[in-house]
Amino acid sequence: MRVCIIGSTGHVGYVLQDIGKTDADIVGISSGSEGEDVLGLYEEVKRLSPETRVFGDYRHMLDELRPEVAVVACHFADHAKATIEALGRGIHVFTEKPMATTLADLDRVWKAYREANVHLAAMFGIRYQPCFLTAWDKVRHGAIGTIRLMTAQKSYKLGRRAGFFRERRSYGGTIPWVGIHAIDWLHWFSGERFVSVFASHSSLHNRGHGELEVTANCHFNLTNEVIASASMDYLRPDNAHSHDDDRLRLVGTRGIMEVRNGSAYLLNADNDGSKSLPLLPTRGIFADFVAQIRGEGRCLVSAEDSFYATEAALLARQSADEGQLITFGREFRRSDDLASG
Repeated sequence: MRVCIIGSTGHVGYVLQDIGKTDADIVGISSGSEGEDVLGLYEEVKRLSPETRVFGDYRHMLDELRPEVAVVACHFADHAKATIEALGRGIHVFTEKPMATTLADLDRVWKAYREANVHLAAMFGIRYQPCFLTAWDKVRHGAIGTIRLMTAQKSYKLGRRAGFFRERRSYGGTIPWVGIHAIDWLHWFSGERFVSVFASHSSLHNRGHGELEVTANCHFNLTNEVIASASMDYLRPDNAHSHDDDRLRLVGTRGIMEVRNGSAYLLNADNDGSKSLPLLPTRGIFADFVAQIRGEGRCLVSAEDSFYATEAALLARQSADEGQLITFGREFRRSDDLASG
């Protein structure tokens, strides 16, 4: 299976760490955004796929190499454009999130996807971390009963971000870039649909990073009166032991599940919550995506999940920009209603 990579900005590591677990081969690399440097990635990829070629235009690359899979990982505002180009050629797409930075672009991607009859998944790779995978497995088997309250956290070190992070038009916002993971967890764990969101964000104290928001919080109401919040920040101190601090707390009718520090903790009638749970084995999101294309399995991230979380993040950003409650109206169909799944 031939794979082409468009861009070097996003989490291409998901592909590199899984490529050896598949029969896929990276045959081409091209930048996806103006000024994007892919030479460092090219040197890394060559060790895995020595015949990989570098192109100056990803459209030329797709036309000449005719890959089965396109990996989109360029500057965030260009994800939609590159994805549409690949879908228009009947190519399966594994794309960095957010899939689009505007609702209009997201609609264009949706239309292209519906017409292409191919597979698509966004890089919600945190679902595949053993702590989250273990917690999800326990919750879906009834360990905490029916979820009633959810609290999610994303906290990162800021460091010095690339220039495109400094402008909303190219970055898209911290809620769609960072918060989208937490938003995805809320839907994934609960199985509920978003009803409304009220959000806030701020770019104060962002160490000269222009329009980049360094703090944000989203309050969601979901179906069946489930209440959820998601916070995100870039204020994790530089001397912290890790770059990120991801947390999730789920309160159910029969117990509480917490994910923190790479572990999962369960408090219910059978567990006192003091010891971390044994973790499920690590899985690979890109390997699962390739297996799904071959009809040999199913990726944990569906196309519908990818569109839905992106829409939710963009509506949350709109709420923060406007300072008002946003009600969810339109919804993308579930993936099992689609031709490709």
